[in-house]
Amino acid sequence: MADRLFWVLLSRIWSPWRKSLVIVNPDTVVRWHRKGFKLFWKLKSKRPGRPRVSHEIRGLVKRMAATNPSWGAPRIHGELLRLGFEVSERTISSLMPRRPRNTKPSQTWRTFLKNHAGKCSIDFFTVPTATFNILFVLVILRHSRRNVVHFNVTSNPSGQWTAQQVVEAFPWDTAPKYLLRDRDSIYSIFFRNRVNSMGIKEVVSAPQSPWQNPFVERMIGSIRRECTDHVIILNEAHLTSVLRSYFQYYHNARTHLSLEKGTPGGRPVQSRPAGKCKIIALPRVGGLHLRY
Repeated sequence: MADRLFWVLLSRIWSPWRKSLVIVNPDTVVRWHRKGFKLFWKLKSKRPGRPRVSHEIRGLVKRMAATNPSWGAPRIHGELLRLGFEVSERTISSLMPRRPRNTKPSQTWRTFLKNHAGKCSIDFFTVPTATFNILFVLVILRHSRRNVVHFNVTSNPSGQWTAQQVVEAFPWDTAPKYLLRDRDSIYSIFFRNRVNSMGIKEVVSAPQSPWQNPFVERMIGSIRRECTDHVIILNEAHLTSVLRSYFQYYHNARTHLSLEKGTPGGRPVQSRPAGKCKIIALPRVGGLHLRY
């Protein structure tokens, strides 16, 4: 009814309207809409977009990716943030060179800092020596800052030795509220009594469930991939020296996703002077890793 009223009024106001009327197919209307849509976005795309990435950042990304094959975009992004470059992680991902499929970037840590404050994890891992002996490494990790509180190396671990390491790791009133561990027989009654006397509550994982203690398991995986898998260990003293060097790098230089691309020991963002500056690489862990 409304459309008829419109045409009646139009014929009284503008009598030759029929000469200007053009009848088209529905497909024509759709085609006009598509052309208008293209024209709209063509005009809109002429506006200034995202700023171009500088040649300095492009060169740094390629350089870091080439000299650190195990680093992914998150690790490189964290390193650039520490150097004072304001750039998004997505931009770094787009600048990363292609790698073979068998080369995996550094994996991330799923972090729940608020839920794990006041907790530590303890676990062992083994390292073979040049003479085919087996050395045992004990690692105690604090969840809040992902820092290694204590580590030690031995060829003959025992419950008494393990309990003593916990005492050395938490002197005075620094003991955590909870200690996560697996069901290894090394955690004997002597160990449990010592931990209990320190006011620490043990959280024991289910049998054959390493995923229930993910933080220290992830840490041990990083130690293997980034350190011990690339070094032939001679003896206990050599392994202790290598791990000490790695943990210095781990705490003070290596960036972490769970710490907002910071380091466990706290690495400040460097202020860069105006204009271009030279980025240098400092070897760490005997040259296995670099700090920029």
